[in-house]
Amino acid sequence: MDSQQLAELAADACDDRKAQDIRLIRVDEVSSLADWMVIAGGQSDVQVRAIARSVQDRLELDAERLPLRKEGINEGRWALLDYGELIVHVLMPDDRRYYDLESFWSHGESRVFLPSVKLLEKNP
Repeated sequence: MDSQQLAELAADACDDRKAQDIRLIRVDEVSSLADWMVIAGGQSDVQVRAIARSVQDRLELDAERLPLRKEGINEGRWALLDYGELIVHVLMPDDRRYYDLESFWSHGESRVFLPSVKLLEKNP
């Protein structure tokens, strides 16, 4: 799985827990820190932790990846998951406005995550 697919998987895991305004930012051409950043919003400390847990579970299950480092999950205001080529930030609204990571990384290619439509199969 390449770094873009990993970022898409993380963004989808954020969407599973109803994260707000999920952004994918490609930073590999402007930084050696990572290839991709995923930035998502949570409306409460419980939701921030749930989103971070969803990302960890999905990347472990589907990509067999564990974070190299994780920060802030216990506090629940800002969770950071570092997978090397991918860094995931989940922030409460006030923290997201304050740190404004989208502006900081504005020189990278940025796009809003658009979840694919999930069709439910009906049983006959």
